[in-house]
Amino acid sequence: MSSPDEKPEWLEIFGCFTGESDGMSSPTKESTVLLVSEKRQITHSVVKRKDVIKGIVKVPLLHFTITASQRGVLTMFSKKMKVLATIDVEDPTWINGCDFLPNLKYVVAVTESTVILWDYQSKESQSDGFVIKPMKNCLLCVCTVTMADNLAKDTILMGDDKGYVYLLTITNDDFIMKQSRAEKESQFKVLDSESFDIPKRKLHDDWVGKIRYFSALKCFGSCSTDSINSFILDDIKRLEDHLPVKEFSVPKGVNAFTYCGKAKVIVTGGNDRILRLWNPVVNFSPVGKLFGHKHSVVEIVTNEKDQHVISLSCAKVFRVWDIQTLSPLQVFYESHGTPEEMNAFPMVFDNDHGMLFTGSDVIDIYPLANVIQDLKELPQTHEKSLNVVLYNRAFHQILSICTESVLKVWDLETGSQIYQIEDAHGLNTEVTCAAIEINGVYLATGACDGTVKIWEFESGQEVKALPLAQHSNDEHRVLKIVYLKADEDQHAVIVLEQRGKIKIIQGDSAQTDLYVTWVLSEIVPFPRRNPVVYLSLKPSSLETQDFFPEIRLLCNTSSMRNDTETFLSSVDIKCFDVLKVEGCRLIATGSANGEINLWDFESASVKCLGKTTEDNQGSGVNAILFLIRSVSSSRKRSAMSPTPSVRSDASAISEQGSSLDLHEEENAESYEINTEIKTAEETPSRKNSQNPEMSVQLLKAKAGQSPILASAHESSCIRLWSIQGNLMKELLPFSEHPSGPLTALCTDIFTKILLAGSKKGYIIRWNMASFLEDPRNKKNEIKEELCWRAHATEVVELFIEEEKNVIVTASIDGSVRLWHAMTGYYFGYFGQARKFELSDTSRLILPSDVSNFPAIIKEESKHMEKKVKYPLMLDRDKWKSLTRLPSDLEKAEHGEAAHGFKYFKALDSEKFQTLETFEFVSKEAGAVFGFLPIYELENPIEVSMPKSLQRIKAEKSSHKGREKDPDSIEELSQDK
Repeated sequence: MSSPDEKPEWLEIFGCFTGESDGMSSPTKESTVLLVSEKRQITHSVVKRKDVIKGIVKVPLLHFTITASQRGVLTMFSKKMKVLATIDVEDPTWINGCDFLPNLKYVVAVTESTVILWDYQSKESQSDGFVIKPMKNCLLCVCTVTMADNLAKDTILMGDDKGYVYLLTITNDDFIMKQSRAEKESQFKVLDSESFDIPKRKLHDDWVGKIRYFSALKCFGSCSTDSINSFILDDIKRLEDHLPVKEFSVPKGVNAFTYCGKAKVIVTGGNDRILRLWNPVVNFSPVGKLFGHKHSVVEIVTNEKDQHVISLSCAKVFRVWDIQTLSPLQVFYESHGTPEEMNAFPMVFDNDHGMLFTGSDVIDIYPLANVIQDLKELPQTHEKSLNVVLYNRAFHQILSICTESVLKVWDLETGSQIYQIEDAHGLNTEVTCAAIEINGVYLATGACDGTVKIWEFESGQEVKALPLAQHSNDEHRVLKIVYLKADEDQHAVIVLEQRGKIKIIQGDSAQTDLYVTWVLSEIVPFPRRNPVVYLSLKPSSLETQDFFPEIRLLCNTSSMRNDTETFLSSVDIKCFDVLKVEGCRLIATGSANGEINLWDFESASVKCLGKTTEDNQGSGVNAILFLIRSVSSSRKRSAMSPTPSVRSDASAISEQGSSLDLHEEENAESYEINTEIKTAEETPSRKNSQNPEMSVQLLKAKAGQSPILASAHESSCIRLWSIQGNLMKELLPFSEHPSGPLTALCTDIFTKILLAGSKKGYIIRWNMASFLEDPRNKKNEIKEELCWRAHATEVVELFIEEEKNVIVTASIDGSVRLWHAMTGYYFGYFGQARKFELSDTSRLILPSDVSNFPAIIKEESKHMEKKVKYPLMLDRDKWKSLTRLPSDLEKAEHGEAAHGFKYFKALDSEKFQTLETFEFVSKEAGAVFGFLPIYELENPIEVSMPKSLQRIKAEKSSHKGREKDPDSIEELSQDK
């Protein structure tokens, strides 16, 4: 609370500035709430000469802004503050206040003796609305009672200069039934006030300064400069039943009041220059006071989201207060306007967009500083491009690593930084990848020189390291890393190096350094017809190797390099993923040429899912990911009762995969599945390990169903593969703008949602829950739900956090950003000054480098759902089958012959093949008929004219004087 004995501000006493040396230092960036330097003025002629704005109203649902000037100008603005409608009221009386009727869609304004109902949608030929008159006393304020019980009426509250509060209910029928006969045409149709039932009650002994209705409290509030009945807060029923009302007494009265829903307090201010905070149910004593103003307070508004109160004095000084701490946050001064105008200085706060609206002879708009910072400041978490973003579910923290090898750890909920490590692998050594083990205790990092290090995540202390190789070069650059096992006795990770070599690196308590224990062959020769190669598993490794057995190819790669019947696998591997559950040990790799290799160690085989072709543009694989859903009952059981031995010994499903490594959402699910997995020593004999069908059946029994492999490609598509190597589905993002090549993949822990990031910064969300339940059922589609642009550049990694319902994205622009998972609402970026507010999605803002709002994809709008209608063409086979000989026509009835629509029956969809023979006639026949094709029959059928037709033709010819013998006609037809 501010001290009442503080040094007086001469600015507020005299109402003017004399310079910056007067003792008012400019607020710092951290203390600035409203950014005065970004003030925007609306200079449209909303007022007349020597006129001021008396009322400003925001209509949230319709995004309207309504202003009323003292001399009768009513104006309605759009969301972008463009004038939608305006009217100059001809009545010479002054307007004292306005509001909006949400059900009847009228603007209500009160004058000294009338109530104006302006129809802002009226046409020129119609009247501009209605006016209710005469009113006995001078009306000073008005507000709308917002209740959703009846859509055909609106209720308004009004206060007058005698201390009365009026309750007026208006329906659509009143506009017809209660019209008065006008002697001459006027701007508004007149409604007789005597025909309305208008309850009123005297609540104050002085003028009613303001009146408002609080829907959260279901009460109305009115204030006056009366020292006894200064503020009234009660139900509108008190205006009719005359029961006692709740009165708040304030010395020198109350000029303005507001209500903060989050803090649940009423704030009042008046001529004694003190802001008082009241509990709505306690009227005898305020719960807090705010001192600082040196002149009377004339207006108060609330910033609900930040729980701030903004007050204005008649000396044109604004003060921003924090309700929670009862402390002042900002003071600024309004320079224009004359002192006599300050008694009519309306103010309203737009909570949806974070802006303060004030009115004098113009409209001033003050934006919140944090909103402007989000709109103008480029988000930056690191100074350099990002390589890694991971989520630690155990600690609810985020790890980010940039190309400059700066490692930062952040708190997910607040966005604050916890600690930072620089040059984790040495000076000028880039950290290229990382992985967090399933329990969140340890962190593994890989660098460009091939070194690997193990860290304690919470403390950031190094535990073990793989020493630098003697001949280290770019071929040893670690691209991806996956944690297999982590405890105090043993650590195991699997890494992918630059030239496609995959290694398992382990460390135990007996060794101080990490060491390589397993290497996977990087080159495999595949037969072109059936790209499957079987492996020879070393028997000794089946018992000693906990993760993957040592293998040997059954063919010689050197002798097959020039063989035209085979091709060698690509070594330009960009991504990989690992899946290890009982009965299933898989490693999948994706290459720059579009090749996908699937290593199945249960069936002792390696398959090439995407064959290498000569034209590989757009087919490159940027991300790869195993999708698997377990039975819900086993998931719940595993989540509720994990055993320490299983958690430490069971190997995780890949923590990283594709271009962004599998994140902890997969780790959590792998943990759930792995609770039923046995350790290496407990695994039964592998009698059926060479049978792939047995492996799949065992996997279905343990994990609920067969896994699916998802791959993201340069061609902007996602392909879903079965582990047998069959292409099951191909997904193409649907958005207004091309999303570009897909670079990142992830799912939630239940594998119901699939997220993809693109090279152009787009995020696409699919719902694949029904598809994974039964992929063979064609009715179970994968539905695209959301698409938005999160960055202006390539998305490096992303993940979804289900508990907070947020998505975190990272890009090469150096920023890590936070989004709402269902709507794509932007919360902010890690490294910003203000904390995240994950529960509030009321203000829709965007980063400074993004201009498109998220698009929710509707099922009927997808282009892949549209049925393409091809033009109908003549089908010759159908035509021949429908064509009958003249002899058959003679036997048929006359009606059937006349209505045989064989031409239309012979039409069929277009077949994409060239017609056998057709030609175009001369263009002189016209633009249409000149280009109609002429179809020629290959073998014309010889037909003879029936005798009945011959007689008809002979009779017609005789009338024209050209009689001919029927036999000669028959001979002529036979010659043809």
